[in-house]
Amino acid sequence: MSLLETRQLAKSFGETRAVDHVDFRVTKGEVLALIGSNGAGKTTLVNLISGLIPPDSGTIQFQGADITRASVHEKIGAGIARSFQLVNLFDQLSSLDNIALAVFSREGKTRRLFSLADADTGVRDEAHGVLKQFGLDGKAGVPAGGLSQGERKLLDIAVAYALKPALLFLDEPTSGVSTREKAPIMDIISAIVRSGHITAVIIEHDMDVVFRYCERIVAMHQGKILADGSPDEIRANAEVTANLLGIQEPG
Repeated sequence: MSLLETRQLAKSFGETRAVDHVDFRVTKGEVLALIGSNGAGKTTLVNLISGLIPPDSGTIQFQGADITRASVHEKIGAGIARSFQLVNLFDQLSSLDNIALAVFSREGKTRRLFSLADADTGVRDEAHGVLKQFGLDGKAGVPAGGLSQGERKLLDIAVAYALKPALLFLDEPTSGVSTREKAPIMDIISAIVRSGHITAVIIEHDMDVVFRYCERIVAMHQGKILADGSPDEIRANAEVTANLLGIQEPG
């Protein structure tokens, strides 16, 4: 069953067709990787779906409803959330308050955040629980700006998770972290997403991460979908290996 589906979705910037009439679907319950070289169109596609930019043409269906022209906040309310490649946190706030802000936002209480934050024990208890799930409970009082890069990545994803989305986009969740941090971060993310029955789309350049954690891979190239299949099918696809992985078949 398709949770999300785009039909002939298109976006150009000047002469560049960043997303070129793309039909893209996400099935409920899957963990999908979206791969492609820089400029392939994958981030633009996610920006269109999440409402950061409007499409030139085409449609976006989510849980059977047309959300093509919905705002970012409307799409969050419908159940779409995302983390960012460049971590998007309130550095001066504690880790706990960053999560609490997401919970308040989900419940429409953001205008009263700072007056409610200390008094609303239910929200703070939930925020503590989310931090514990992500292994950050010991960092509850630490300002987000004082966390390590790996911890900041996890907190950014935890903020998106606290919105209780049906569909979660993770933009480069392991970029900027050390090689030894990648597997622990992805193990935590994978366990939480799967146990919470959240559908996830991971935008990722690290093919080791993609092949290990995602059961389906969609490859983009020059604004179009180049291939869509299992890890084994993507490995065996000559166009993908030549265009995205830099591997040429022997002549």
